[in-house]
Amino acid sequence: MIVFGVSFSLLGKRRFGPFFITQFLGAFNDNLFKQSLIVLITFIAVSADESSPAVLANAAAALFILPFFLFSASAGQLADMMDKAAMIRRIKIAEVAIMMCAAIGFLLDSLPLLLAVLFAMGTQSAFFGPVKYGLLPQHLREDELVPGNGLVEMGTFAAILLGTILGGLLITMQAGIYLVSAALIAVAVVGWLGARAIPKAPAMAAGLTFSWNFLTETWRILRFTRSNETVFNSILGISWFWFYGATLLAQLPIYVSQNLHASAPVFTLLLTVFSLGIGTGSLLCERLSGRLVEIGLVPFGAIGLTVFCFDFYLATPELSPDGSAVGIAAFLAQPYSARLLFDLSMLSLFGGFFIVPLYALVQLRSPVEKRSRIIAGNNILNALFMVLSALMAIGLLAAGLSVPQLFLVLALMNAAVSIYIFTLVPEFLMRFIVWLLIHTIYRLRIRDIENIPDTGPCVLVCNHVSFVDALVIAAACRRPTRFVMEHNIFALPVINFVFRVGGAIPIAPRRVDPQMIERAFDRVAQYLKAGEIVCIFPEGKITSDGEMNVFRSGIERIVERTPVPVVPLALRGLFGSFFSREGGAAMSRPLRLITRFRSSIELVAAAAVPASEVSADGLQSMVAALRGRWR
Repeated sequence: MIVFGVSFSLLGKRRFGPFFITQFLGAFNDNLFKQSLIVLITFIAVSADESSPAVLANAAAALFILPFFLFSASAGQLADMMDKAAMIRRIKIAEVAIMMCAAIGFLLDSLPLLLAVLFAMGTQSAFFGPVKYGLLPQHLREDELVPGNGLVEMGTFAAILLGTILGGLLITMQAGIYLVSAALIAVAVVGWLGARAIPKAPAMAAGLTFSWNFLTETWRILRFTRSNETVFNSILGISWFWFYGATLLAQLPIYVSQNLHASAPVFTLLLTVFSLGIGTGSLLCERLSGRLVEIGLVPFGAIGLTVFCFDFYLATPELSPDGSAVGIAAFLAQPYSARLLFDLSMLSLFGGFFIVPLYALVQLRSPVEKRSRIIAGNNILNALFMVLSALMAIGLLAAGLSVPQLFLVLALMNAAVSIYIFTLVPEFLMRFIVWLLIHTIYRLRIRDIENIPDTGPCVLVCNHVSFVDALVIAAACRRPTRFVMEHNIFALPVINFVFRVGGAIPIAPRRVDPQMIERAFDRVAQYLKAGEIVCIFPEGKITSDGEMNVFRSGIERIVERTPVPVVPLALRGLFGSFFSREGGAAMSRPLRLITRFRSSIELVAAAAVPASEVSADGLQSMVAALRGRWR
């Protein structure tokens, strides 16, 4: 099934469908219980005369987050040591028992028991997180990670929304505590039945020795989470997103009441719009990324989070403080409502673009034997950032800022944090520029890209058609690629940043700069010995007539020095574009940007050629056959 270009076919596969149902129902039950408890807290607190509702609400939030600090390290160890499907089934059995205790707490009006249940639910979530994101890479292919994560994020926010709405409705009905109690137990049982259908996911570190010292293990997990800079900074990005989202969502009820003078149904409307935006953005990642882990979407998402949060602040109306609360119909009739809803939907949509590639990147680039523990480290940092978001909001509001002004601060902070993260890991910004250039000017189709190995060194060889050949290959290749390119192309404005960040290797003819060519061969050897991918254009120059030039012997020298497999590639459809030399100098006919806008191009890969069989002539014949007659 495809909706808006997004495939839902994974839901029908046993390696994903039962897991999706299980995690959806778990998130639904969490929020069904929490919302029911929030509604009841006021009445229980007043009747028991134990504490104020505000204090209890904050205590409840702390009790739910605390287990992530206490148990995430242990959860990560167990998820790496055990079969993840078996661990999920045990967690779901525990959920059934916890929900039975919740029912007893509701029936007895026991606030201490209900708060204990909340802590137990947080503990269950802390143990489920590392299994949840650690299992996906075991059951999904790499090209399914983005759609799989997108569906999970969409399902999670849909479950949060539905659980919140239903919890608020059921608990206020006559016999509400009975309805909520029955629903909690029923959903937990169905979730356990779904977990029984999840296929086995064998342990990735079966020989790991379990450490009972959670403080020592937490510190150890955070330390090796930092060992991979890209993964760690991706985790910081994920944690920042939860800081951003928690701050925004925590203020929405106050914003609706004090700044919009609206009733509770309007808050539900805004929450619905936010959840639908996140879900839509998460699903659209598959279409926008071509099913690859496209981290170029992360800066795109960050821009949207800043721009639309800032406009949300600007769109806030100035209303009299004594206005009466309005319902949904009256709110929608106001001139400012459409802009507020648009801003909220767009910032949440861009939030999906931001978060899904980061989760997929952490899963893809984490060592398989440490993946669940790294995700546990992610959960610890997420919880810490959410606590910090609450403290910041409390401090700024106590200092006299209004809720809209807090949104302004959040937008400015997001801009600053994004710049900081993209400065630490320029690969994000580099991939964004590549994604923007290629996916706005062309319609890129990729064939047989799986011939490029997922790990280990190799050399890519490709025909040279235009000044953006390297960008097209970089947009299609799942792994970072080091390009050997003519020094004049390397020096081009704007894209020079992409090439420098991407570790490209400038090269010049021996007659122009003999030292540069020797340095280039040395760097190629260094990259290959480090297990990386190097791409060269053996023709040495861009074609002027669409026909391939003779492949030079440099590829033979490279493989002789460092024997690695060579993957032939062919670019098709780029000749005649703005960046090609058809009919004269490249980029001299701006009209072609219009006449060839969104034209189709294709990148085709052949099976790898062993180092012992590599020859310039043989590779040229293979690339020519791949290219065919489409230039």
